[in-house]
Amino acid sequence: MNAGGRLAAMFAVPFGEFSHPDPARLNAELEALFLARETPEYRNPTPSHTAQAETFESRFNLFRWEERCVQELRRFMLDAVARVAMEASSLTAVQLAQFKFQNHTWFHVSRYAGGFIAHNHPLASWSAVYCVRAGEPVAAHPDSGLLRFFDPRHGANSYTDPAIAALNRPYALKNVEFRLAEGQLVVFPSYLFHEVTPYYGRGTRITVATNCWFS
Repeated sequence: MNAGGRLAAMFAVPFGEFSHPDPARLNAELEALFLARETPEYRNPTPSHTAQAETFESRFNLFRWEERCVQELRRFMLDAVARVAMEASSLTAVQLAQFKFQNHTWFHVSRYAGGFIAHNHPLASWSAVYCVRAGEPVAAHPDSGLLRFFDPRHGANSYTDPAIAALNRPYALKNVEFRLAEGQLVVFPSYLFHEVTPYYGRGTRITVATNCWFS
């Protein structure tokens, strides 16, 4: 804009996107470990939503496991969360390091028709999802296995004319969808409602999720 005017994004939602530098090796180790522990012993005993037979959710203590691949993923994910938290705020790295950095972390294994209903994480500040196995795309189901974030500006789309419909990001009144690739990590504020649409591919779709907070 010019002539004394300016355009600013006042209610923006910060997202971070990262790619692991060696996902094939790391994900092969993680997949083998997670499938071996897809058992009642490791299942979350108190899920916040009705448990779905097609999706296995582990306990929330994943980053306490001592396996090398898990600890490598822990460093990658938590470093990314800290980077987003710092770059989206006025905090310096020194200031952020003075806080205690806590997390709940778990893995999901989804098979045919497995997904996760819309939810958020109100007891955390930052969340992240890492893709271990993307699962195959399905031509008949283009929405299969999407990670979908819902626009938090409730009521903003109550009236839509051609000018509103043509808004670009970050002003567009649209949901945000990710078809995750293996090794991709998405970081977002925990208050943001999101879902995983039903996965209709063969084989498995495997992800790791973390909720983080500082104290």
